[in-house]
Amino acid sequence: MNTGTGAGIGGGLGGADGERAARRDQAVRAAVEQGLLGPDAPIVGLLDVAGIRESAAALRAAFAAVTAPGTPVLHAFAVKATPLVAVLRLLHEEGIGAEVASPGELALARAAGVPPERTVLDSPAKTPGELREALSLGVAVNTDNPQELERLDGLMAEGASASPLGIRVNPQVGGGSIEALSTATATSKFGVALRDEGAREWVVRAYLDRPWLTRLHAHTGSQGIPLTLMAEGVSEAYALAEEINERAGRRQVDTLDIGGGLPVNFASDATAPTYGAYARVLREAVPGLFDGRYGLVTEFGRSLLAKHGTVVARVEYAKSAGGRPVAVTHAGVQVATRTVYAPGAWPLRIAAYDGKGLPKEGADVVQDVAGPACFAGDLLAVGRAMPLLEQGDYAAALDTGAYYFAHHYAYNSLARPGVFGYEADGCGGVAFATVREAQSVAEIVAEAGGAHADALTSRGH
Repeated sequence: MNTGTGAGIGGGLGGADGERAARRDQAVRAAVEQGLLGPDAPIVGLLDVAGIRESAAALRAAFAAVTAPGTPVLHAFAVKATPLVAVLRLLHEEGIGAEVASPGELALARAAGVPPERTVLDSPAKTPGELREALSLGVAVNTDNPQELERLDGLMAEGASASPLGIRVNPQVGGGSIEALSTATATSKFGVALRDEGAREWVVRAYLDRPWLTRLHAHTGSQGIPLTLMAEGVSEAYALAEEINERAGRRQVDTLDIGGGLPVNFASDATAPTYGAYARVLREAVPGLFDGRYGLVTEFGRSLLAKHGTVVARVEYAKSAGGRPVAVTHAGVQVATRTVYAPGAWPLRIAAYDGKGLPKEGADVVQDVAGPACFAGDLLAVGRAMPLLEQGDYAAALDTGAYYFAHHYAYNSLARPGVFGYEADGCGGVAFATVREAQSVAEIVAEAGGAHADALTSRGH
């Protein structure tokens, strides 16, 4: 079934979800008409600016509805989801900070203008240099383990820092349906495993010995994790904060960083679950979290961007194998790595558009949608029923605004596609803005060491 609004799922939606699907259809058509897509530009990433703004507003409103007036709340976007400077700038303007997990992500956040006081550093492998930079800037740091805390001890002894500091704990409440993304299992690599022998007491003592530890962080959510399990992880962190403060005899832990990881519905255009639904589940499970005694930090990523991105690829050839039609496109493992290598966990909806960028009409035909890489498993979709894709048509991979076109996999030295934001131009049309230019062949050669071509063959060096 075609998933454009012209026919199929999008046409039955109402409200913001239906409007988003309609904007997507308009953008694909406009991209063809304006030359962003065509024979010489066979793949592009499209970002819905209005949709991103709507998600940011929905997140802020959801938590504002359940927190006591005056509660400090920082929503920090998980930069890893869509590490593009223009996206981070847009979210910053919409009241969203940045959660970073590497020097590169911190640099992107700074380039976007996100201030240090609205930035959080999380990583299980921070170097001394990374920690020193964060402390010098005043970026919040969530310490991952005892050895890292020892490093912080030394750095804090060198001089004061404005950075809010805390420890990340793993509440070990269990995993979800995608093992690789489950962060709160018994053996997760993240944080201090709270249920291991002696671990809880070590955490409490670490706080009592260090008055500068004022935050506590736990992250349970991710794709495949139910809301109730996410809330259980937050509840465990809240209970630990209460214990620390009781034993300290004061409110030492003043902020809880509850992470993010709200799952995304990849089955249709509907937004589910919503931030409002999650906030209500949290309020019921952990009412004390919202009474104003604790500041809050969230770290949502995928749920803010996924629904607002589309990878559109031209059908270069249409063929048949074993009696099944195969559309060979320019979108495969290089942009949809998770989908290609783990299709059961990461299926994508594919929308069919004709050569003019209009939603395709016609009877559904079971077909495969293949990518350009030189291995048999490079498939975006297998046995998918939709209007038949023909040469010169376009296949759009939907819900790809997070963890897709911004996470290029350089298989076959395939170029990174250009990324463009789109919004209404005020005259009934669509205006595009360049977020990232398409990678050139010269840039591919440079990244592959083109400047050092003789490094392994020259003599006397």
